[in-house]
Amino acid sequence: MMSTKDDKFFDPEDAHVIREIYDSENAHDVFAEELERALDAALRVIVIEPPRLGDETARWIAVGNCLHKTAVISGLGAIACGITWPDFPFTYTPLVATSFFCTSLYTVSWQFDPCVKYQVFNDSKRLSNLPLFSTLSSASPVVLVRTDDTRRKILHCSITIAASAIVALKLYRLFN
Repeated sequence: MMSTKDDKFFDPEDAHVIREIYDSENAHDVFAEELERALDAALRVIVIEPPRLGDETARWIAVGNCLHKTAVISGLGAIACGITWPDFPFTYTPLVATSFFCTSLYTVSWQFDPCVKYQVFNDSKRLSNLPLFSTLSSASPVVLVRTDDTRRKILHCSITIAASAIVALKLYRLFN
């Protein structure tokens, strides 16, 4: 018997499985189009059976997550170094530049991509209990779960703006 938490996680009406069925030479393109339709439909759960498409999608999400985390950590580091060592701009200037670069790249490349609303779900024990997994042909599908990324965007943009403002003020005071 599944728990209430699993019931809320999985709703067959709000899930889609991209099956690994190679019925033509351009099957990978068909899989990619099917993924795009599922992402545009904003389904709660998307299961990707084809390994190549699943790996590409998981890597794309991982790079976006890395950019987000790098922007946040380097921005916080720039703020901390700017406050701790205001007379040493070589400690905080590269950090704020990194934060600004990562936030800019994320905003340009990931913000409007529908894939950014999803995270790879890796809890294999919980996934194996879902009724959907008894019908899968792949032993290790990639499972995407839709998440709200509004707080994430606000967090890294706010930290980058704050770090940029603090560093600009420190540099202005130092060289003026």
